[in-house]
Amino acid sequence: MAKKFLVYWLQVDDDPHEWQGNVMGSITGRRQGLRWIALLAALVSPWIPAVTAAPSHALTGHVGRSVLVIAHRGASGYLPEHTLAAYEAAIGMGADFIEPDVVMTKDGVLVARHEVNITETTDVARHPEFSARRTMKLIDGLAEEGWFVDDFTLQELKTLRARQRLAFRSSRFDGRFTIPTLEEIIALVQHTGRRVGLYIELKHPSYFLGHGLPVDQALLEVLARHGYREARDPVFIQCFEVGLLKALHQRTMLRLIQLVDALGVKPDGTIIPTRPYDFVLSGDHRTTADLLTPAGLAEMAGYAAGIGPYKRYVISARGTDGDGDGQNDDINHDAMVDEADTVTMPPTTLVGDAHRAGLLVHVWTMRSEGRYLPADYGGNPLNEYLQFLELGVDGFFADYPDQAHSARLIWQQLAD
Repeated sequence: MAKKFLVYWLQVDDDPHEWQGNVMGSITGRRQGLRWIALLAALVSPWIPAVTAAPSHALTGHVGRSVLVIAHRGASGYLPEHTLAAYEAAIGMGADFIEPDVVMTKDGVLVARHEVNITETTDVARHPEFSARRTMKLIDGLAEEGWFVDDFTLQELKTLRARQRLAFRSSRFDGRFTIPTLEEIIALVQHTGRRVGLYIELKHPSYFLGHGLPVDQALLEVLARHGYREARDPVFIQCFEVGLLKALHQRTMLRLIQLVDALGVKPDGTIIPTRPYDFVLSGDHRTTADLLTPAGLAEMAGYAAGIGPYKRYVISARGTDGDGDGQNDDINHDAMVDEADTVTMPPTTLVGDAHRAGLLVHVWTMRSEGRYLPADYGGNPLNEYLQFLELGVDGFFADYPDQAHSARLIWQQLAD
């Protein structure tokens, strides 16, 4: 008889105030604060719904390989992203790597933020002393308005507090955590009691280099200072820009990952490619679609250990455009148009193609809310995880690392 599984993802909240960060960004009371439990139970009770089968076109991958759970910006589904609390929670949930995106302050310190623009992820707008710093800047050729990290010293940034970026996620922890430096993040992972890796993204390097802020050199110096120099060390450096990674390949033995972005997906499931910004600057007319051809994969294998593709390059999803406006229709009539109004398509050959080129494949981003799940997953994120695992991916970036960890356990049990 086939096993039926139900995964419980429970949050036990003893006292959220115990997770206050001090001025240096460290976390106090972590053993009394949030406790996270991921329980896997084999259930046969007929009144408990079983996990539905993955779509029938899922392929069987090789079993027994190491598949990494990469905590995307920490446990960002639960806590404000890129905070020590989010990273520490992710470590407690079983993440193999945590993912800090690094940007640089006015005084040359690497800190964790997803963007140069800190308006959406901090409470800077509530600080009248910084109101005059609101401005307009070009970031990778696009005009943005707000407050920008390179206009602040580290001391000034430490007066700000992080907040939840997405309106549909809980804001209960807004205002409690500081912006951590990369040094503080390294100190955290080196004192966890187990081997936890750093999966660091260099954000907008052309922008910072153009403003006299050498983020790449600063990153290598910080990592070397803490003993990270060799390919065997638990570090990946990732970036969307190709030229920077090629240059880093000449300067470090640390493993590099080429991120592969897209502008979106057409209603018929066709991926809309984009151009790495350094290609734009250099006049290289190739797109991300060219990077994923056999020639492109062979080129990336010359400087990178793997690729980090948008997951729709592996499994796309198509919608319905009944009115011909070029946009998906609201098929489920929930007054939103999102991925729940799509269905998955047969997998591409990208995972196998990349493996044949000698490249790892770490896909992004696994998110558990229904709006991110094509309809044929039945609203259950486990079905998405299982399909990607069966296709042979080597890791995935997850906003809910406890769920990713539990999905990996289920996959291993099903494979036994």
